[in-house]
Amino acid sequence: MNPIFEQIGHLKLVPVVKIEQTSDALALGQALLAGGLPLAEITFRTEAAAESIRILSDSLPELLVGAGTVLSLEQVRQAKAAGASFIVAPGFSPKVVDYCLEHGIPVVPGVNSPTQVEMGLERGLALLKFFPAEASGGLRLLKAMAEPYGGVNFMPTGGIDAGNLLEYLAFKRVVACGGSWMVKAALISAGRFDEITRLTREAVKLIHSN
Repeated sequence: MNPIFEQIGHLKLVPVVKIEQTSDALALGQALLAGGLPLAEITFRTEAAAESIRILSDSLPELLVGAGTVLSLEQVRQAKAAGASFIVAPGFSPKVVDYCLEHGIPVVPGVNSPTQVEMGLERGLALLKFFPAEASGGLRLLKAMAEPYGGVNFMPTGGIDAGNLLEYLAFKRVVACGGSWMVKAALISAGRFDEITRLTREAVKLIHSN
């Protein structure tokens, strides 16, 4: 498996972050580091995404920074130029995935059907995002869908929180889970970075208690 994905698998939880203001980026990254989780997926859901990735990549080299909600080749290029170490997409865009593979960019496209899993396998992908996890059928669907495909692992995202995180991680085909409960946009916008650190620390403790 790609070393980036191995690092994500070691941490087991990917904070899925929506930043409205680039001025909050550094404090957000510091809050995650203080909580013991040196990882952030900055989503392209706001205009602040690319610059936030750049700030984090330049200022906090100990933080593994990726780009999420990547929907186009232009966003891939923006993310890569800003310093993103990996790309995460909500769905499976062949153009986005093929571009990333051609340029050596680690990519985790989203799937929630066997057909999409096979699209990933055809391209040699070993890690796929199961999204939206809970809305698609949760762990029950993931286990059934994963059964025929032994060559791929999953990163469930969507509806995952402290209440069901360990249940997902207990499934051996789950490398890590994506979650936003510890980095909610409202907490970031309100400057409640101490609360983000507290929630992150609790999540890390929960993972290691298993």
